[in-house]
Parts: sequence; C-alpha cells; structure tokens
Amino acid sequence: MSYQHGCLRQVERKEGLVWYLRYRTMKDGKRVENTKRVGPASELRTESDAWKKVDEMGIRSEINKDSPDAGTFGVLALRYLGAETRDDAAVYYVKKVMIPAWGNAIADDIKRKDVREWLKTLDYSGPTIGKIKGIMHAVYEYGLFEELCSSNPCSGWRLKGVKSGYKAIIVTPQQTLTILKSMTDLLHFTLVFTVAATALRASEVMSLRWSDIMWKENRIRVNKRWRKGRDGEPKTAASDSTVALGSILTQYLRVWRKASAYTGDGDFVFPSRTKNGSVPICASVFDRSYLRKAAIAAGVRIPEGHRFGLHNLRHSLSNWLVNQGKVDPKTVQEMLRHAKVQTTLDLYTQGDNDNKISAQDRFCGLIVDQQATSVNA
Repeated sequence: MSYQHGCLRQVERKEGLVWYLRYRTMKDGKRVENTKRVGPASELRTESDAWKKVDEMGIRSEINKDSPDAGTFGVLALRYLGAETRDDAAVYYVKKVMIPAWGNAIADDIKRKDVREWLKTLDYSGPTIGKIKGIMHAVYEYGLFEELCSSNPCSGWRLKGVKSGYKAIIVTPQQTLTILKSMTDLLHFTLVFTVAATALRASEVMSLRWSDIMWKENRIRVNKRWRKGRDGEPKTAASDSTVALGSILTQYLRVWRKASAYTGDGDFVFPSRTKNGSVPICASVFDRSYLRKAAIAAGVRIPEGHRFGLHNLRHSLSNWLVNQGKVDPKTVQEMLRHAKVQTTLDLYTQGDNDNKISAQDRFCGLIVDQQATSVNA
C-alpha cells in the first residue's frame, strides 16, 4: 500500500463526541479498515487540533512503517527501533520527542540547520539534548545502511553546551553510619548497606534475587535491572558483570535472609511487603520517605529541589576510594563497572580539599627554601 494519511471523523460516545482516525492495513492480501482513538472533541475543538494530536501520537508514522513508499522520518525511526534497539531511552525520545516534531517530514528533506535550531528549542538539559542528537544520528545511520535515506543531517557538526553541570552530593562514611543507625527496619538497613558497599545502581539492586548472591565465589551477579515493573537489560555491556561480596557484607546479607519472609532462590532480595514479594520495593518511594530524611538528619546538606537517593551512595563510594582510600582508579572503575575509567574520574569523583592542601604544601616545601634564599639575597 502507498503512504496514507487516514481520515478523521467524530463518533458519539458516553463521554460525548470523540475524534477517531480511520485508516487501512493489508491482512491476508486484503485491505482491512482500522480505527484509532485520538481524543475527545471537548479538548480537540477543531479538525486541525485533532490532526496535531495525531502527529503528537505518531499514528501516521506507525500505520505507514511497513509501506515501501514511505520516506518520512517517522517511518525511518520506527524501523530503526524495530531493527536496532530496545533501549528505553531511545524508544522514549524517538516516540515522544522526535516523531511529534519530524514524523511526517521526508527524511531527506531535514537539513542540519533544521536539526540544530530544533534542538535549541527543547526544554531539556545539555546532556539530554546531546543524547537526543546521538539517537537521531543513529536513526539516520541505520537509514543510510538500509538505503532508506541519502544523507545524515546529524553528521559533520558539534553541539555546544551539552556537558552536565550536575554535581552529586557526597555522603561521608561517618554520615553513612549515622544513616544506617537510623534505619530501624532491617530491610532498609541492608538495602542501604548493600548499595553503600557495592555502588550498585538502584535499578540493579532492586532486581537482585537470592540466586544472584554467589556466596561461595564471593560475588554478586549483576545481569539485569528493574525497569517499569519488569526485568530489563543492563544499562551498558560493562554493567553486565559481578561485584565483590566481602565478608562484612556477606554477614549482613545472611542475617537479612534469615529474617526475610521471602528466602527462595527466585525471590527478591529486597521485596515489597505490600505486594507480597512479587516485586521489589520502590526505590523512589524509599528515597523520598526514608533515605532523604535520614541523610538530612545525619548532616548531609541537600538543597531544596536537589535530587538525592541511593545513587548518591554510589558516588560516595567512588569518591572515598579515590581520594581517601587511595585505591587505583582502574580498580574503582571495575567496581563501578564503567566502560571507561574517565567516566569514573570525571563524573563519580570530586577533588578532596585535604588532598589539594596536602599537594600544595608538598610543592611549597620544594620551593620555600629557594624562595627564602632569593629573598635573603
């Protein structure tokens, strides 16, 4: 079938008039009529409003994705998602950001300047805008390989201002100890201790089952993450690995397993009691209801509106290992399972002022005698 736009019509429902899009698809060699609900006429007062909603929903791109005549960006992007990636971020930004803006545009008609000016209008942080450009670049690279387009408007230019200005709040070991002492629930205590000791991401620690605790090997298996109510792929290839299981952490995990109501190999290590262990506890609720309050009480300075949660314990471990523990950065990289050691140093460690003072004093010690000699002369 050739590229189709479909047609809009209003249908009477209990809630009142509702806009529907009618379109056809091929099934068993026959054309079959389909309808898609667009929205109530009370909100979409004109047909133009309804068409705008259709494009925001990406419906025309969806119904034409298998059409050999479709050369739109929307169709290209959906084919890319189907063939190349299931990454949650890529799916979200393609469907919710790119297709509403470019879905009906011919892919080869989109120029570099168009993309650059559009990116400037987006209400996202610099790093997120950089990620959106990168995903759009990947869509076009797929199109070039499959001969679905002839150029990539995201190539040959750089986007300025995409570096994050975010600095994570660091929790000291003393503050972590105070936080732990305030955790009267053994589940919460063990959760905080596990993240503080391993630097697991919140989504990774929530996905842990008891079978992932490799007691004899002194390791914890990390091969999934909890996303949108189900297990998902690890964040990166480097994340699919194991983390160390030391004797102290082993002891606490064994104590918690004896106390937990869910101790089977397939049970969650940190289960939701309200859901009878069928899912893990909700990290965001735990952060908001328990961890943030405990951190403030422990003396951690958290500005109003600044995000804070289990992930800060990940930053804190790496920062302490490099600055205070004097652990080799390569070892820290492997503990955090970063693909590049520069990520560990750039994003997960902050210079310690005591170290800076010590370094300055050591250098001054080398030049002070020479300077004194020069002055006396």
